[in-house]
Amino acid sequence: MNLEFIGIDPETQGGGSPTVWVEEETADLVVQGIKAEEVLKALISGTEWVAGHDTGIPAHEAVIRIPARLVPILREACDVAERRAGLRRTAAER
Repeated sequence: MNLEFIGIDPETQGGGSPTVWVEEETADLVVQGIKAEEVLKALISGTEWVAGHDTGIPAHEAVIRIPARLVPILREACDVAERRAGLRRTAAER
């Protein structure tokens, strides 16, 4: 597995930082973020966001918080993933 590093929280002080990569083969985004606090997890877990869809957070999934200052890095990661996966849409297709 090879990862392309895209960026790290610009306000990082060390000791862990929200970071974004693109997995080269699958073009999946890989995100390291801050674990969601219990109140946020309870809200997400207890709300039916899509009618008929199971509530809760499956054991194989996690809720993370990504700081707003990471949005430009996420945009860049999305562009990289889109190009890598061959998903680039033309303006006419949007």
